[in-house]
Amino acid sequence: MGKHITGLQEIEDHFDAVVLDQWGVLHDGDALYPGVLEALERLTDAGKTIALLSNSGKRAAPNRDRLAGFGIPVEKMKCIVTSGEVLWHDLANGVVTGFDRLFPVAATPEDAKAWADGLDGISLADTLATADAILIMGLPDDAELSAYQALVDEALARRLPVLCANPDRASPRPGGRLVVAPGALAARYEAAGGRVIWYGKPHARVFEATAEALGNPKQDRILMVGDSLQHDVAGASAAGWRTLFVRDGLHAQSLADKRGGDLDAQIEKLASKDGAPLPDYTIRILQWGVEDARS
Repeated sequence: MGKHITGLQEIEDHFDAVVLDQWGVLHDGDALYPGVLEALERLTDAGKTIALLSNSGKRAAPNRDRLAGFGIPVEKMKCIVTSGEVLWHDLANGVVTGFDRLFPVAATPEDAKAWADGLDGISLADTLATADAILIMGLPDDAELSAYQALVDEALARRLPVLCANPDRASPRPGGRLVVAPGALAARYEAAGGRVIWYGKPHARVFEATAEALGNPKQDRILMVGDSLQHDVAGASAAGWRTLFVRDGLHAQSLADKRGGDLDAQIEKLASKDGAPLPDYTIRILQWGVEDARS
């Protein structure tokens, strides 16, 4: 089991660049978590390069605006990378080919239109019948997978591939609530025999893109901070990065009130269930120094 730490200060000598997940690490969708701004300030003062890597199906710009709205000094971040941004660029640059008409599955129609803006030669289809692929980039917070079964059945019958721009299967919300996320729908399609092209953590392409944006530092000097063993820890470990698992995020309910050996055993159980390696370090919440209770 990795080392349990109280604050980033304890391991600052072990990394030069820190790559942060967004939901469950920096904020819950409504508000920043306590300690985040101080941690970012101290990281900057310590000369660390800061980046964000999010499984957001949206492009980088709206995520930058969201973070700035929370008061995060985004101008001090080296880069903001989202799975939706990397997919957009790979389609635009011909890395991913063969798709001209994408049927979008998004939280809102406006999200899909904003994502597709400027993507020459590729348009959004109004109906599944006129599409040559499905783009899964987001789901409303009140979504239920059963509501998409007709879409899954029709897509399977037509053998349409799916481009999934957000592999997360669940996402944390205020009060410890979890909502179903786009990756759950894509996973259902894949389990039924459909073809899914995955973009986002834990898949290698987004880690490659982030390392490139950081200037390709030594892999073992990059620290990934995330709350998903399946996505953040597994993907970063495969990329050769160090990993810091935030316990009070996605798995907060499972790890509540666990101490000592009980905590180790529960994290090992979660990692085994997700087929993920154990993290190098764990922390309750993202903070620099002495732990304060999250309110």
